[in-house]
Amino acid sequence: MRNKADVKQITVISGKGGTGKSSILASLAYKMQDVSILVDADVDAPDLYLIFPPKNTKKQSFFGLKKASIDLQKCSMCNLCVENCRFNAIDSEININEFKCEGCSVCFHICPEEAITMIEEESGYYMKSKTRIGTMIHARLNPGEESSGLLVAEVRKLAREEAEREKKKLILIDGSPGIGCPVISSLTGTNLAIAVTEPSLSGFYDLKRILELLNHFRIKGYVIINKYDINLDISNQIEEYCKNDFPVIARIPFNPIFTQAMIQQKTVLEMHNESKEANKIKIQLSEIAQFIAKELSLDK
Repeated sequence: MRNKADVKQITVISGKGGTGKSSILASLAYKMQDVSILVDADVDAPDLYLIFPPKNTKKQSFFGLKKASIDLQKCSMCNLCVENCRFNAIDSEININEFKCEGCSVCFHICPEEAITMIEEESGYYMKSKTRIGTMIHARLNPGEESSGLLVAEVRKLAREEAEREKKKLILIDGSPGIGCPVISSLTGTNLAIAVTEPSLSGFYDLKRILELLNHFRIKGYVIINKYDINLDISNQIEEYCKNDFPVIARIPFNPIFTQAMIQQKTVLEMHNESKEANKIKIQLSEIAQFIAKELSLDK
């Protein structure tokens, strides 16, 4: 079995949605399918299944935060749980609103009659599927649940086990947008991060936040500017801002091939396009994959 230390992990992230992160990650996964396991860590809004339709899916339930349950036959109506619930999840008639309950267990510990128990509830599920490029580990969190970071951790754990079983050298992780819990969970312990941005004011601002996160956790990273030619001034500002700590490794021009590929459930590299510009983008994506392989010494 492959040593755990030999399995490298790379997370592709973006400060905001709509930058083309998943499309770029999908092309990298297609190019590196012989050595990698694919992970969709955007558990709130997964979308890699649109490009790589899953088959033979094995699903496992995910139990996140526990929810309070009251046995009214034991309850003495002392109202201590009502007074101490910070989330106003218990009303004056000792009814629990499951959507407000955050599973903090204060009511459980404070109840003198031991009338409250904390019960596990299914918060979502995580899956192992077969796709045309190999194994994909993905998940979906139920709407309104607050344990996305925990679910991402389970997804990554399953991915590592599968990578070791299949003797794969790399785990490619598609992180969710933003800088919240699921992003932090998708980055923890990774060998490398690739931040995909776009040349807009919001894109630049959110990129700064995500790079601050990488810097805080001391994670080595690089930047890709997608659709760089829609605003050359901001693209140049991004490159100048990043040049010391998180260098820009690719400037990809705007091209409808990304949308066309998504509609056809393909990666950009699978598209047959005679457009000179589109073919240049395919070459760029292949070069990014080669850069990653060299950076992580996957050829050794």
